[in-house]
Amino acid sequence: MADRGKIISIVGARPQFIKLAPLVRAFREKAPKVEHVIVHTGQHYDYNMSKVFFEELGLPEPDFHLGVGSAEHGLQTALMLRKIEEVFLLNKPDRVIVYGDTNSTLAGALAAAKLHIPVDHVEAGLRSYDRTMPEEINRALTDHCSSILFCPTENAVNNLSKEGFSNIVNGGKLVEDTPRLTGKEPFVLNVGDIMYDSFLLCLGIAEKKSRIIEELSLKGEEYCLATVHRAENTDDETRLRNILEALNAIGKDTQVVFPMHPRTRKCLEKYDIRQRDLQGIRMIDPVSYFDMLILEKNAKVILTDSGGMQKEAYFAGVPCITLREETEWIETVEAGWNFLVGADKSRINAAFQSGPSCQGEAGYGIGLTSTRIIEIIAHPNRDSNSLQS
Repeated sequence: MADRGKIISIVGARPQFIKLAPLVRAFREKAPKVEHVIVHTGQHYDYNMSKVFFEELGLPEPDFHLGVGSAEHGLQTALMLRKIEEVFLLNKPDRVIVYGDTNSTLAGALAAAKLHIPVDHVEAGLRSYDRTMPEEINRALTDHCSSILFCPTENAVNNLSKEGFSNIVNGGKLVEDTPRLTGKEPFVLNVGDIMYDSFLLCLGIAEKKSRIIEELSLKGEEYCLATVHRAENTDDETRLRNILEALNAIGKDTQVVFPMHPRTRKCLEKYDIRQRDLQGIRMIDPVSYFDMLILEKNAKVILTDSGGMQKEAYFAGVPCITLREETEWIETVEAGWNFLVGADKSRINAAFQSGPSCQGEAGYGIGLTSTRIIEIIAHPNRDSNSLQS
């Protein structure tokens, strides 16, 4: 396609809203004649986990809100697949963009591929090599449905190369200029990490807007920030108890602020884990993305099972302790900013006491990923067949 046409973005969870924001701006600035349609699957339906991000990030209201909501993985994905396909048949997009590794991502990619619509995967090539994680299945299947795979790092490119992808632009090195994509798809490109774009875009706004430090009466670098939301931790009572006991122990000397994900709160109730037994943890309701950025920036240490927060910790220059056995963002570990500790109480506390070395660079680009993506998929000076399936 040239600088006209219709492109649909599929979003449905908090990280995707955040990744969408810099792309929306890049569409406006670099491809104003392209019709960009936003489809919100409704995968996260709680106000604090969905609508608030559109408002705070300056995103337009979604053109379609599918309202799927929470369900078992298979049912949720199936409902999304059906409703997304209806949107595609109605709108006939030239391309579809999917983000990350959620059920919304996979449903969007499958629906497009079945209708022979090119799929562009933002944050392609990530692998934890843990097939028990639903996110790992989602990201691998999405990559193999995609026409253009926008990788955030060289490691992601290497992962795809191992899986048989051979049409790798620039040898897997970071794409600095807009390449002319000719030949047969799929293409694999390292364009840098779009989350760095989002971080740079939002931090300045957050510093002006957020009052969370004052509201919680916190002092910079005198508290830890913790989050737990992944099913591998919340749905396993032993793992969740171990993590909370470790956080509680840390909290006896250093305050632990813990914004509570709805899934985690339900599991605390299910397992009869009572807050009065965890006085070292300051449990609060979910906060906005801007408030979370400020909490991250001012924390002494971040303890999390979130992939996005691992990187945001690095962007903010804050040590991170990851409550998982593996990570898709191995660069943060290799650079000494991140410890992998799983749900082991002794490892969590040992990592907190020693702290990551925080010495190296992770190689996530310079904050121009969204511009590169838009110039690649909506550039006016392409060969007529360069971006067609």
